[in-house]
Amino acid sequence: MRKRTLASALSLLLLLLAGCTSSPDDDEEPVRWPELAPGQRWQPPPGTAWQWQLTGRLDTSVKAPVYDVDGFNTSKEQVATLKKAGRKTICYLSTGAWEDFRPDAGAFPKDLLGRGNGWEGERWLDIRRVKELEPLMAKRMDMCREKGFDAVEPDNMDGYANTSGFPLTGDDQLRYNRLIARLAHDRGMSVGLKNDLDQIPQLVGDFDFAVNEQCAEYEECDRLTPFIEAGKAVFHAEYDLPPSRFCGRSRTLKLSSIQKHYDLDAWRRTCP
Repeated sequence: MRKRTLASALSLLLLLLAGCTSSPDDDEEPVRWPELAPGQRWQPPPGTAWQWQLTGRLDTSVKAPVYDVDGFNTSKEQVATLKKAGRKTICYLSTGAWEDFRPDAGAFPKDLLGRGNGWEGERWLDIRRVKELEPLMAKRMDMCREKGFDAVEPDNMDGYANTSGFPLTGDDQLRYNRLIARLAHDRGMSVGLKNDLDQIPQLVGDFDFAVNEQCAEYEECDRLTPFIEAGKAVFHAEYDLPPSRFCGRSRTLKLSSIQKHYDLDAWRRTCP
């Protein structure tokens, strides 16, 4: 996730005070997904609409064909409700950072924990320690599969490009990200590459879609083109920019773009 700046926080406050609400999205009824052959994974095509909600009471009424929701806080019954309505479901997990509020937080050895990543209660993980991290992440993937999720969104996948507290290299990140992709694939789920723009050329073949924050604000959206060219969706969210500032370019690039609040509650604004 991007770190929130003071300006970003003020922009969010203005949005909340304005009482913005999401539109009905009548043009986003769930699609009829093609039947998957045995062993085939779901791969969302470019332009697929989505909803991203990680906090608050889950709103299952949003007319988007894809829901990206918190893996721990979303129940098996809620996943089943979404799937019954024709939605595909993505299981959000933090795979590159430790979170002190997760039920398995105590299973992580303390020497795996690095510096804070800018969010309260979160610290970067030493992703070089794959022998210790693999079984922990495998259990999380098992949870996603057992709840019926179609895919996984692994977050904090670019520790090497941040001040993590460890001397991480690009090769360390590639090895770890590919491990995470394999763990999802071994369980029949697809997996998205979160941010990590610099390594897209090396990883586009390992991941089934991409998830990006603020590529329009930082003028980086062109760098996601390899996913689009491979026939894979790019699920994109902006926080501070209104749709009028990014939707035109998003349509040209075939991105699946929405505006969200920083806390990723149910509110969302789509491109007109």
